Amino acid sequence: MLSRILTSTCALALTATAASADYTLTILHTNDFHARFEPISKYDSPCSAEDNTEGKCFGGTARLVTAVAEARARSNNSILVDGGDQFQGTLFYTYYKGAMAAEFMNKLGYDGMTVGNHEFDDGPEVLAGFMDTINFPILMSNADVSGEPLLAGKLAKSTVIERGGEKIGLIGLTPQNTDELASPGENVIFTDPSDAVQGEVDALTEMGVNKIIVLSHSGYVVDQEVAANTTGVDVIVGGHSNTYLSSSDEDAIGAYPTMVGDTAIVQAYAYGKFLGELNVTFDDAGNITEAAGEPILINGEVAEDADTVARIADLATPLDEIRNNVVANSSAAIEGNRDVCRVMECEMGNLIADAMLDRVADQGVTIAIANSGGIRASIDAGDVTMGEVLTVLPFQNTLSTFEVTGEVMVAALENGVSEIAEVAGRFPQVAGMTFTVDPAAEVGSRISDVMVGGAAIDLAATYGVVSNNYVRNGGDGYKMFRDAANAYDFGPDLADVTAEYMAAQGDYSPYTDGRITVK
Repeated sequence: MLSRILTSTCALALTATAASADYTLTILHTNDFHARFEPISKYDSPCSAEDNTEGKCFGGTARLVTAVAEARARSNNSILVDGGDQFQGTLFYTYYKGAMAAEFMNKLGYDGMTVGNHEFDDGPEVLAGFMDTINFPILMSNADVSGEPLLAGKLAKSTVIERGGEKIGLIGLTPQNTDELASPGENVIFTDPSDAVQGEVDALTEMGVNKIIVLSHSGYVVDQEVAANTTGVDVIVGGHSNTYLSSSDEDAIGAYPTMVGDTAIVQAYAYGKFLGELNVTFDDAGNITEAAGEPILINGEVAEDADTVARIADLATPLDEIRNNVVANSSAAIEGNRDVCRVMECEMGNLIADAMLDRVADQGVTIAIANSGGIRASIDAGDVTMGEVLTVLPFQNTLSTFEVTGEVMVAALENGVSEIAEVAGRFPQVAGMTFTVDPAAEVGSRISDVMVGGAAIDLAATYGVVSNNYVRNGGDGYKMFRDAANAYDFGPDLADVTAEYMAAQGDYSPYTDGRITVK
């Protein structure tokens, strides 16, 4: 990441030459929306109607409609674009797949979007259906789709739009490892992002287009690499890493925009919590002379569009059918009581951790860790409905994978047991490892006998870990995971993962096996 000093220097240099500019453009942008059509809480989970009325909620499409309209009114020229991953994350996607996203993106008037890896979660079929119903281009430059009949000739690498009498080139970018993250099928071949972008820049330049924006779902780090390794890219609108950028908030990961050479990089966190607003000025040659802005927080002060609220309520009605759907069977009640799971190994904790690890074991991940605060209920014996699973796991958390050293892993366990006397939600439920905890010992020295895969943990070794996105982002005191290597909000929803794991077991038998020993 460039330092704030370098970023500030670039911004000042751009401002100094603003007098020669002749074209301004406001780039409004979203990314990683993940089907959060209804308002969310400060934890990115569902927000109750009561809290929403009291102004405690964020996001939701009805607020986004208002925010976009207000932002457009502030600008002479504006575009609205998306950095990918509209799909996956709530029951709305489970039920409607891409249809609901298409309806509301059309209503909002998007001008372009890149393909996120989650757009491939249900294969090329769902993506192709989504493309058939949207009124704007969806793009992907770094993939060969010529061998996939559903996408060949339909999914472009770049496009040109016009705004305010000027041509603007848009280029799409998708994670190079999407074939490992989703289900694009064997017919889609992904390629190097920098090479792909440069090829499209060159083609657009030959067409006389000198204002070029990359819509990238490749993450903040890759975006900076692409900016450094290419020429002719003016702006990169990012996604994938759920990065919060700001030039006024010290808690942000980097500046908004982050400048790499002459390229401005922006991203607006995730889940519709922010609307990115970047104001860019170009000179006659298409060079940026000024780039400034901030993500707009979509909080309770933003009014909800009434028509959108009503439409979402209608679309939510059939979801009760999903909630009543029997997804598995349990031979006995599964203990998920907070008074148990927050102080010791529990059956529900084992189920969830086992399900998480099973889902990503083929990625080389060997450890699963979940916060017990995310376990909200037990499940009775017999038929298990999706509604019951959602009651246990209501927060719409998604799977996150990352790498840490054994030393960091032990520190995470110490955090997990640091408030065991308070029956706090940070208590860790695990899979792939065992450990002993002494609640009477001093905080920071309660963990011992940590084993991974039957061998003593190596403090210097690197381990692949899976958790939920709340823990990965530092929730419940797990701040040591924030800077983890190769961190990725893998998805899908933890409730879906747990339900599918139970179904695969046949009649699931809850158990504990001594993976956590409490002295």
